[in-house]
Amino acid sequence: MTFCKPQPIVILKSRDVPRCSNCDVRDRSFCNALETNDLKRLAEVAIPRHIEKGKVFIEEGMPAADFFNITVGTAKLFKTLPDGRQQITGFAGPGHFVGLAASETYAFSAQAIEKVELCRFSRPKMRGLLHDFPALEQRLLETACNELVTAQDQMLLLGRKTARERVASFVMARLAIATVSDGAVDTIELPMTRAEIADYLGLTIETISRTISKLKAEGRITTPHRDAVVVLDPHWLANVAAGHDALACVA
Repeated sequence: MTFCKPQPIVILKSRDVPRCSNCDVRDRSFCNALETNDLKRLAEVAIPRHIEKGKVFIEEGMPAADFFNITVGTAKLFKTLPDGRQQITGFAGPGHFVGLAASETYAFSAQAIEKVELCRFSRPKMRGLLHDFPALEQRLLETACNELVTAQDQMLLLGRKTARERVASFVMARLAIATVSDGAVDTIELPMTRAEIADYLGLTIETISRTISKLKAEGRITTPHRDAVVVLDPHWLANVAAGHDALACVA
């Protein structure tokens, strides 16, 4: 009788597992700039972290020692006013790279509004990656440019748009994000509270509630539950978001 020689048990280290190549958000994240063969190097410097709901993982004014790539969940980005009030400047979800800083300190804070999973990159190790992979540096430059465009859009939203236009803009922006991740959809999840939406849009909670109720009464949206919106008339909402109220009224 012939016995097979037992094979040694090999315990894979985390760096041997193709974690980055199996990432669900790779196709819409900054790391998509790397070829598959280079992802092992990325995985060696990326530290996976789980952030519980309510925890702040970036603090405004603190040394910008790390960068973060969100893979699961949503975080709110905000600045703190001298009197202690907060102004929400945006929401970051899967695929967003946050923590870029023009100076040595963070210009904003980031807090998980639901359970968040992310990859953390230290600044020194990120510098090494950018030196070795110019395509990655180019992608981060594009990310910074997109953030500038988003900031300009937010200035327009807060400075010129009506409450109706602001809510429509917010819904359509969330729909665009959902479409990128899930394909053609009509339902958007809203992990943020009404108060956080109101803060971001520069409105009161009461105005947000009245506007949403009116859109529901007009048959433009519906809300199966408090944390979701079903868009029934995206063309109409897009017109309102763009400021074309006259076109929306005849649609």
